[in-house]
Amino acid sequence: MIIRSKAPLRLGLAGGGSDVSPYSDIYGGAILNATINMYAYATIKPRFNEKIIFHSIDRNQIIEVDAKKTLPLNNELDLLKGVYNRIIKDFIKHPLSFELTTFVDAPPGSGLGSSSTLVVSVIGAFVEWLKLPLGDYDIAHLAYEIERIDLGMAGGKQDQYAATFGGVNFMEFYDNDKVVVNPLRINEKYLDELSYNLILYNTETSRLSSEIIEAQMENVKQSNEKSIEAMHKVKEQSALMKEAILKGNLNDVGKLIDAGWQHKKKMAKGITNELIDKIYETAINAGANGGKVTGAGGGGFITFYCPNNTRYKVIDALKKFGGSIKNYEFTTKGLTAWSI
Repeated sequence: MIIRSKAPLRLGLAGGGSDVSPYSDIYGGAILNATINMYAYATIKPRFNEKIIFHSIDRNQIIEVDAKKTLPLNNELDLLKGVYNRIIKDFIKHPLSFELTTFVDAPPGSGLGSSSTLVVSVIGAFVEWLKLPLGDYDIAHLAYEIERIDLGMAGGKQDQYAATFGGVNFMEFYDNDKVVVNPLRINEKYLDELSYNLILYNTETSRLSSEIIEAQMENVKQSNEKSIEAMHKVKEQSALMKEAILKGNLNDVGKLIDAGWQHKKKMAKGITNELIDKIYETAINAGANGGKVTGAGGGGFITFYCPNNTRYKVIDALKKFGGSIKNYEFTTKGLTAWSI
């Protein structure tokens, strides 16, 4: 038997960062995001030799360990080990022997939620294999706990829920890790127009998002008024963006993305840099009317909204920076798993 799963990566459209504690615990967070046809894949092949093989194809890493109830974390594919440890601790109570193979369509530091999406995909494969009684909210919350608590990785909550639920969602975040996912029914032609006008540019650089997020968290803890006010404004953008897309007022999208980016840059140091600023200025001069880094900031992918058929001028203008355009489509399905 072979067990497979896949979960989609996401584009954050508005509100990014307001899902990070302690801001979301104190003030509540709100985010609008949409999943795209880039995925994190996981395959499990059961074994019977009391060994576990972890094979990350995109990272070109493969390790073999003895099957134990708890695997030590030593910076070697700890995301995969972290999922295994919780599955055994919470559900199975005894070691398992298997080979787990993973692949992600975007590199770490891309800003598309690749790490969280991978965790969701691996959990999905275990749920399918072991027939665990977990619903969508359970899977997303478990993925969040594995990353943020078990592995101590700084970050928010949106990625795990986006990967699990899929589609375009308006998400609300409250104290005590309460999350409400509101799926949006958007006219198909609006989504088609949105994906046509919204280009995804890969800067071919990566960043350590945890450092930026930790700085953002510290600003809230220290009651940094400028940073907190910027987070309030970023959160407000999510509701405005939701209304614009639902009503088909797509001419407002670029302006809202730009406003959100101007506020986001004030949330913490490191969100932007000289290269990002130059890329942004070039895109705007070529016809884009808004853009933002897709994740915490500092590198990875940037989205630009290009109205009135300006996408090709913008793409041509960005060639000098050595990055690349990633073609994509929005998706409606989240985590899926199957056995063969």
